[in-house]
Amino acid sequence: MLLSAEQLTKTYGTRALLDGVSFYVDRGDKVGVIGLNGAGKSTLLRILAGTEEPDGGAVRLDPNVRLEYLPQNPVFPGEHTVLEQVLAGLNDNDRALAEYEARTILNKLGVPRFDQKVGALSGGERRRVALAAVLARPSDVLILDEPTNHLDNDMVNWLEEALKAWKGALVMVTHDRYFLERIVTSMVEVEEGKLYAYPGNYDKYLERKSARLESEKASERKRQAILRREYQWVMQGPTARGTKSRERLERYEALKAQTGMEEKSTLELNARSSRLGKKTVELQGVTKAFGGRTVIRDFSCMLLRDDRIGIVGANGSGKSTLLNLFAGDLVPDAGEIEVGETVRMGYFRQEVPNMDGDNRVIDYVREIGNNIRTAEGMLTATQLLEQFLFPTEVQWSPINKLSGGEKRRLYLLAVLAAAPNVLLLDEPTNDLDIQTLSILEDYLDSFPGAVIAVSHDRYFLDRVAKRVFAVESDGVVRGYSGGYTEYLQARRQTEKAKPPKPSPVEKKPQKPAPQKKVKFTYKEQREFETIDDDIAALEGEIAKVKADQAAQATDYVALQTLQARQEELEAALEEKLERWVYLNDLAERMERG
Repeated sequence: MLLSAEQLTKTYGTRALLDGVSFYVDRGDKVGVIGLNGAGKSTLLRILAGTEEPDGGAVRLDPNVRLEYLPQNPVFPGEHTVLEQVLAGLNDNDRALAEYEARTILNKLGVPRFDQKVGALSGGERRRVALAAVLARPSDVLILDEPTNHLDNDMVNWLEEALKAWKGALVMVTHDRYFLERIVTSMVEVEEGKLYAYPGNYDKYLERKSARLESEKASERKRQAILRREYQWVMQGPTARGTKSRERLERYEALKAQTGMEEKSTLELNARSSRLGKKTVELQGVTKAFGGRTVIRDFSCMLLRDDRIGIVGANGSGKSTLLNLFAGDLVPDAGEIEVGETVRMGYFRQEVPNMDGDNRVIDYVREIGNNIRTAEGMLTATQLLEQFLFPTEVQWSPINKLSGGEKRRLYLLAVLAAAPNVLLLDEPTNDLDIQTLSILEDYLDSFPGAVIAVSHDRYFLDRVAKRVFAVESDGVVRGYSGGYTEYLQARRQTEKAKPPKPSPVEKKPQKPAPQKKVKFTYKEQREFETIDDDIAALEGEIAKVKADQAAQATDYVALQTLQARQEELEAALEEKLERWVYLNDLAERMERG
């Protein structure tokens, strides 16, 4: 057992986030942690990582186990360079092994300037540096809190592959359902102070949770039936009951004292919008540049009344700029934007606007309106908040008592309650729990207006988008039919059709900088001596697995196991080949002196 936590309790005010829960992590476990915003997911991770103390219970980490933790909002000194921050605290041997990996990961995460000061980075870049530090360091257990936040779609795809190939234990809070489907081996749900464990991935979780809830309902129906029968017996006269019924009376009292299964609140969003005329939003030849760099180039689009558009692209490519052009928050440098008279924008921005922390939750909603019209009639502010999973005691609490995800849910309520007919969503999945996202997706199905969403959440885009706009590095915006999966397939086909780029000719520097003497560390020397044999062994194992697949072509279960083993071996081989290139390059540099 790498990590164990037993009988953990944690209370904030009068609310028990964790109530005597236990949690165990063994080698090879990949656990996805889910739950409503504010349920205690991040608190659980902080306690497991040792950055927060529980009120009761204990966490035990095997003394030889190395643990790395990515918090939701990492904080570190601003005077370090990017590379220094990633490698901070490592000894010489670990540092030598981690530096090559760190450089590779930073490039993958879009932070190529290793000598840049961390203090000069944006919030998203700092978070990606923190993620690189966790992934590059030698560790046995990774604890990740929302690792996909502030990553673009290509980075998310890369991270998925990296975590699938990861050999250690993994515990992560994430709303990315493709991660939960493709990476995790078990799920844990934090709900009302308890932990509910489900073996398997996200698909199995949905199936098994449904079965658990049905079982609980059946048990409650049985309890109620027995209680009714016992009540009828108790109400009979003393003579009919006789004198040998003490045990039966005690059983009745015990049944009556039991707490039945509560009907849990569910988030329900009823589609609301104002009438949208024939003319919506039209962009003609729109161009926008910043500091001499063109981020949107000669873009034209006629927004349809029922459009569902997903916007994708690398970080900094211009996705939010395009959304702000649609919103009218930016004026184009060239081209025209026409907005219909009946258009009523609702803009759910990436950053939650400033909220008065001392203001009560219910007063925030009352600023929109104390009585809000919906398709099902008028709702009071209290009723609307209940639909958004804010119980009465939370409604009368100050906003500063809410978690980050709860504030985003409250902000979403404000945007939707204003009855827009064109919805602009900038990274709507950040910090929202899966239940809220699922209901939002259902809401968008019935929303009678147009929707444009910037998102890195591949599941959300597949679920919602009917066409995708990809903002490319040269400012060109290309359109694709379908959701994210169709866009990715089309892009891959386009890239395959391109002729290979000629290798660039390296220019020799006029004054080469003096270099330190290159040499192997002790571990690198041992690895260099054995890596050829390791590669040959892996290739042999892959060949054997392929032969076994051919021999068991009719055994579906065995084929699944063999296919999973092949993928695991191929990932290990790819990793070894990368190390072989690095070590041989180092050996050649040593020979040259």
